[in-house]
Amino acid sequence: MDLNLPKELKAFRTKILSSNQPYIEIFPEKVPDMEWWDSKVGGFPYLPKSVDFPVDKDGIHLLFLAQINFDQVPDLEGFPKKGLLQFYISDDEDLGMDFDNLKNQNRFRVVYFPEIDKTFDNLVTDFSFLRDYDGYPPINHRNAYPLAFRKMEELVPVTDYRFEELFGEDFFQQFDDREWDVKDEYTRQISAGGHKLGGYAFFTQWDPRTTEEPMILLFQLDSDSNINCAWGDMGVGNFFISKEDLEKLDFSNVVYNWDCY
Repeated sequence: MDLNLPKELKAFRTKILSSNQPYIEIFPEKVPDMEWWDSKVGGFPYLPKSVDFPVDKDGIHLLFLAQINFDQVPDLEGFPKKGLLQFYISDDEDLGMDFDNLKNQNRFRVVYFPEIDKTFDNLVTDFSFLRDYDGYPPINHRNAYPLAFRKMEELVPVTDYRFEELFGEDFFQQFDDREWDVKDEYTRQISAGGHKLGGYAFFTQWDPRTTEEPMILLFQLDSDSNINCAWGDMGVGNFFISKEDLEKLDFSNVVYNWDCY
């Protein structure tokens, strides 16, 4: 991996490279035609007629954010090999996030279909029953962007809690008056921003995970002008899951977090 580290970090090069891990990079594309079960951000979801559209605790329809068809995704260890995973959130001022309980799915929802029914007559195709989303949606639900995927590798960024695990607390303070210059250069070269499955997470504020409750980055949707996506002031949305729950395909305890500048 090509790194042009500042001289202060040369001694840490091997340790930095040891943090390398795979992830799936996601590329929203402007493609006019797609199937109901294709991976996408925005638009309308894959929804069998036997399944109700997700609502919040008050019965108000949630906003469809994205869906991932794992038949279209390169293999990533620990992640599903098939099926379709969907993400819904509220368009209220908190975008469905419960600050006191990030696992509370009263105002967001993660839905998994282990098998995909491709029989057109079995699917909902008329979504005129949905309300107008006039709150604070991070996307325009009327626009759909199909997704392409590529398996990549990345190094630990300063935003992910595992950076502190690897290098200790206040790592950059040892560089005295060069502290912020060294940190800025590291961040410029190693960042976890963008849309992805797995790998390291990006935050504008702080990582809600802890070493006591480590969780895998399930899905990250970043602010992106190319798809008119904005989480507040250029923020990012993340969904996390424990390794054990992901192995069981149990998405009832997913942590949902978003933050912005």
